[in-house]
Amino acid sequence: MEASGGKFHKVGNTVESHVTAMLIGEYQHTIDPKGRVIVPSKFREDLGELFYVTKGLDGCLFVLSPVEWDKLQEKVMAMPINMIREGKVHQLDNVIFSGAAEVEPDKQGRILLPQHLREYAGLTKDVAFVGASRRAELWDAARWRAFNAELTEDKIAEAMDELEL
Repeated sequence: MEASGGKFHKVGNTVESHVTAMLIGEYQHTIDPKGRVIVPSKFREDLGELFYVTKGLDGCLFVLSPVEWDKLQEKVMAMPINMIREGKVHQLDNVIFSGAAEVEPDKQGRILLPQHLREYAGLTKDVAFVGASRRAELWDAARWRAFNAELTEDKIAEAMDELEL
C-alpha cells in the first residue's frame, strides 16, 4: 500500500510508515569563496530542512538525513564491547562523529561546509553531488572523475556478484 510518497506496511491491525529517501543522480556545483555550496533541490527534498555532513570513504563526504544519521548512530552504539576494546568503534567515532556538521540550507539552498570537511575531501571549487541510495556523497569533481575512471566492467561485475545481483 502506498500513500503520499511513503511506503506503508500492514502489521497486525496497524499500518506502519517506512519513508525512505532515494537519493539518486549526479549534480555538478561550485563552492563559493565563503565555503558554501548549493545542495541539489531534489536532494534537499529528500534530506529535509536539517541534515548532517561527515567524512566518508574514498575521500568524499557523506550527506545524511536525520533518519539515516540516527540509524548510523544506533548501529555504532550497538557494536559489541570487544570492538570498543580493539579500537574499531573509537576509530569510527573519530572519523564519522567528531568531524560531523549539522547543516541547514539557506533560502538559496546553500549549506556552509566547515573548513575541516572541505580539507578532508579536497573540496576547493568544482564539486559533484552524487546520490548513493540512502545518502548523498559530496566529491571534488576531479576526484569523482578519477574514481569513476577506475571502475571497469570487470570490477562492476565482481561487485554485483558479491552482492548477488
